[in-house]
Amino acid sequence: MVGLVAYSAWVYPFEVAFMKSYPKRELFIADNIANVFFAIDIILTFFVAYFDSRTQLLVYNSKKIAKRYISTWLIMDVASTIPYEALGLMFTGKYKVGLSYSLLGLFRFWRLRRVKQFFTRLEKDIRFSYFWVRCARLLFVTLFLVHCAGCLYYLLADRYPHEGKTWIGAMNPNFRETSLWVRYISAIYWSITTMTTVGYGDLHANNTIEMIFIIFYMLFNLSLTAYLIGNMTNLVVEGTRRTMEFRSSIEAASNFVSRNRLPTRLKEQILGYMCLRFKAENLNQFQLIEQLPNSIYKSICQHLFLPTVENVYLFRAVTRKTLLLLVSRTKAEYLPPREDIIMQNEAADDIYIIVSGEVEKIDYESDQKEIIVGNLQAGDMFGEVAAICSTPQAFTFRTKTLAQLLRLKTCNLIEAIKIHQEDNIVMVNNFLQHNRKLNILSVGEWLIENAERDGELVKALILMNVAAAGNSIFLDKLLNANFDPNVCDSRGRTPLHEAASRGHEECVVVLLNHGCNVLLQDVNGNTALWDSITAKHYKIFQMLHNYATIHDPHVAGDLLTTAIQRNEIEMIKDMLQYGLNPDSKNLHGLRALQVALATNHLEVAQLLIAHGAKTSHLNGHTFSSIFAAGDQYLLQANKMLKIFPGNKQVSVPNWKNEQFCARINLYKGHPILSKAFHKNATGRLIMLPSSFQELKRIAGLKFEVDADNITIVNEEGAEIDSLQVIRDNDKLYVVEIK
Repeated sequence: MVGLVAYSAWVYPFEVAFMKSYPKRELFIADNIANVFFAIDIILTFFVAYFDSRTQLLVYNSKKIAKRYISTWLIMDVASTIPYEALGLMFTGKYKVGLSYSLLGLFRFWRLRRVKQFFTRLEKDIRFSYFWVRCARLLFVTLFLVHCAGCLYYLLADRYPHEGKTWIGAMNPNFRETSLWVRYISAIYWSITTMTTVGYGDLHANNTIEMIFIIFYMLFNLSLTAYLIGNMTNLVVEGTRRTMEFRSSIEAASNFVSRNRLPTRLKEQILGYMCLRFKAENLNQFQLIEQLPNSIYKSICQHLFLPTVENVYLFRAVTRKTLLLLVSRTKAEYLPPREDIIMQNEAADDIYIIVSGEVEKIDYESDQKEIIVGNLQAGDMFGEVAAICSTPQAFTFRTKTLAQLLRLKTCNLIEAIKIHQEDNIVMVNNFLQHNRKLNILSVGEWLIENAERDGELVKALILMNVAAAGNSIFLDKLLNANFDPNVCDSRGRTPLHEAASRGHEECVVVLLNHGCNVLLQDVNGNTALWDSITAKHYKIFQMLHNYATIHDPHVAGDLLTTAIQRNEIEMIKDMLQYGLNPDSKNLHGLRALQVALATNHLEVAQLLIAHGAKTSHLNGHTFSSIFAAGDQYLLQANKMLKIFPGNKQVSVPNWKNEQFCARINLYKGHPILSKAFHKNATGRLIMLPSSFQELKRIAGLKFEVDADNITIVNEEGAEIDSLQVIRDNDKLYVVEIK
């Protein structure tokens, strides 16, 4: 169809300009044959599926296809296919070449859109060179415009009434009698010389119409020339763009090195990296792969990297499902020689697998002298020890030759370990066996069961790091290897402290299964329970609380009283919200409300009562502290307790019904006489009994007098006949009645 379009676009202006009379029989037949093919194409278009621009789906429905074609290009396609000359000849018996037929014939140019679509498809087809396809397109446009301009210019001369006053008649007055091809070549000659602005003056305008036509033609040539030059320039520049960018980057890097006076080694690394990036730009698959759908991306990664990954020691015997997950998250990198990949003591962010090339493992002595510990070859892995154990990198890794590496994020590896339970043990076993085989000192001391000196300290550090990293599988493996779950660091913190404070629930479960002590405290007196509620890991807090309650019923009371003493009101709210009983006793038998009132924390006391704390448990210890605080505190406590219905006020309790622990000092004799004559008299410190009669009985026994013949007075000599007026640490005097 493209050939027929090119033929019809070429022959139409030729027939209009040079065939004033009935055209040659061959051209007439060829024109109508072309029209027949275009008519068939219109019919077939009703049955050709199309892509919906909105959904990007292929539409097969014939009704939708017909509706779309009718509403778009059908009318123009029919108008460009109708054989107007043949219809005129059929109805009038004469070949029509008038203006109306010439204008209707312009519809044939509508077919040129097929040529445009044809070249567009060729430009996207990688089987053809984009440069040559583009050049062919520009050449076609130029020749077609030259042909049209030449035909139109000849048409102006042929239709002008004075043959001698035209561009061709001035040189050949009888030009119509000249051969057809001579006239056509003359028109094309004029069109080309005019377009290229190198006209020789032999063919020039001789009348006003021709001058006007040339004016517009030259203006059009300006745009066409700019289009041609711009396209050719773009093709040439695009071919050398990478080289120019490379030269510019090298120049910028050299200026940067000189300006900052960087050492020669760094300069070589920078320039080497830029040269490698230029050479290996076509090898960087991920610029292409990342543009593809996830399914295709995974398939490509599987084809490229799976054979390498499955041969790495850490992933041997791992299921294919896990391998595919890891492979889909790796990225390939090309690094030049002498490039530092991992620096010693830096964070363990990535793990690397060597696909090709060599990598040196370097250690630094105290004087920063480099020692090459070993060389890694294709198929080796590095960076995994620091990543799995959450420790800084022990060595520096540097490329020895041009190397292709697969980079895997540490978080992706840990995530894969957590997802597939059956592969976790396999990878941990691979890790332990490999490092035991290597017998590296800095690793073997904590991996091998029979650790050498300082093994327990190293074990403690490893357990702490693994628990802090949240690697429950590795932690379980280490504990199964007789590691003590209750080891602590210099701050007294255990692995349970680290796991609870960081929210690693799985690690907490592993430690509990291995019998760790939940109630161990660090140097600040904090337990793992305290750390979990402080970090707001409530699920872990509830788990630890339930576990600790089995072994120690005073856990809840200890937590609440500790929070009260530290004035942690928000933490008390969280504890009460997540199930702690406000009436729980601590190790000393005190309840939280007692401690709150004794330490003057009215807001905490109000909070405890609001969550159901009972005031009936208040005893002498509590009230003695309240009394010692003074009447104002007593009034505040009473006001607070009145808010909650059913709670009694803070007053002297009914000692007949409540147990108390108030203490009093008993002295024999009247206080005034004692101060005057018995300044050094020895008293008796006793616990205040539950009744006044019992107090008199005890006093009689202590001072060997008859309890029925004594009276109790205070320091001022006032007689006391009720326990309700006695307070803690009061001095009472026993006076005999004569």
